[in-house]
Amino acid sequence: MIVRLAREDDLAGFLELAGQVEHWFGASADDAGFRAAVLRHVRHGTALVARSAGAEELGGILFGSNPPTYRVHWLVVAEQARGHGIGRALTTDAIRRYVPTPGTLEVVTFGPDHPGAVASGARAFYENLGFHPAEEADPGPEGGSRQFYRRRV
Repeated sequence: MIVRLAREDDLAGFLELAGQVEHWFGASADDAGFRAAVLRHVRHGTALVARSAGAEELGGILFGSNPPTYRVHWLVVAEQARGHGIGRALTTDAIRRYVPTPGTLEVVTFGPDHPGAVASGARAFYENLGFHPAEEADPGPEGGSRQFYRRRV
């Protein structure tokens, strides 16, 4: 597996990954706003992709910053690749590239009562990376609860 800066020709892979999680996040694969956000991150150099040796897209991350706060805007790992360190590799590489220390890294993920909180493993994933639950966030596009997670770096 390699993690590299995403390119515009990776857009189709990002949209395919988005389609795999629409049941938790609402429709985004066909959403023009999501497509524009991915391309904006690609053009700003704040999108990373993880690919297998066979060039299969395994995951992607969109990252942003407003120093001293840095944010994971979107992180998805392909269904068949979950549990194999892809999300950790993407997050670690993003921190290395984009987060000068000290600072605060944050992400908005499922709230504790959201059905995807356990099924996706997102909350446990972030906690294993040293993030801690913080305040509630605005509900997701599908109406489900969300919560900030933060980590000092």
